[in-house]
Amino acid sequence: MKAKELRDQTTEELTLRERDLRQEVFNLKLQKAAGQLANTAGIVKAKKDLARVKTILRSREIAGGAKGTRAQG
Repeated sequence: MKAKELRDQTTEELTLRERDLRQEVFNLKLQKAAGQLANTAGIVKAKKDLARVKTILRSREIAGGAKGTRAQG
């Protein structure tokens, strides 16, 4: 999934997508360990999609909470 498509989704949709991708990665790893997974590229794709979702969620968290605050140093 493209990052632009993910940015168009709401935070709630992204949170659900993150949960689904975590479950998908888990299931794919389980299938690989059991020797049932023929195409291991699916694990890489799911992990990259998960990283994209997490990055967008984190950037929204920072943008929403960082307004009016300064970094402590």
